[in-house]
Amino acid sequence: MSKYKIQAKNNTPAAQEKCIVRLLLYHFGVNLPVMVFSYPVFRYMGMRSSFPLPSWKVVLIQIIFYFILEDFIFYWGHRILHTKWLYKHVHSVHHEYATPFGLTSEYAHPAEILFLGFATIFGPAITGPHLITLWLWMVLRVLETVEAHCGYHFPWSLSNFLPLYGGADFHDYHHRLLYTKSGNYSSTFTYMDRIFGTDIGYRKLKALKSIGVEDNSEQKKQ
Repeated sequence: MSKYKIQAKNNTPAAQEKCIVRLLLYHFGVNLPVMVFSYPVFRYMGMRSSFPLPSWKVVLIQIIFYFILEDFIFYWGHRILHTKWLYKHVHSVHHEYATPFGLTSEYAHPAEILFLGFATIFGPAITGPHLITLWLWMVLRVLETVEAHCGYHFPWSLSNFLPLYGGADFHDYHHRLLYTKSGNYSSTFTYMDRIFGTDIGYRKLKALKSIGVEDNSEQKKQ
């Protein structure tokens, strides 16, 4: 497995334990209350849980819409969190782990959880999907963010096959650099970074690696 690891550095057991403890606190202290209070909102917006179930076409269209919309909102929210004051007081919590692993995907300041969480729930909130669709969307979104933070790039990674899909290699670059130099702000798909040129550093590094040249300059910025 080590040959697929993006960074050679490993987190200490103490750092991993800290992440796990914080996650438990966040999930029960922040995420659970949000889910409880947001349920009536989703019901008001038209979400249903009864039969008949939605067709696979409806589910697919809604899920694609959620990904596209979430990417747009998340990108701008993430860029805002990388402004000096917000990074120092809020987003720096998530960046405590320069070498991310799966669980760090959910490791963030409570204010960030609420702020960026809006990007995830906005699509379902305005479309009123079936509860099954909402569950599927949440599962896919969690799997995506865990994969993006896993720290490994495998031959079978989705980013090798799906155009504009970010994945672990794309997001790992974001975690390695100082907040003013990072770029790669996108969530799932990278079209926003490509449009606004905030992935230039990453693409240059990929180009160098493709011809067998390792760029050590980025490591010096850490």
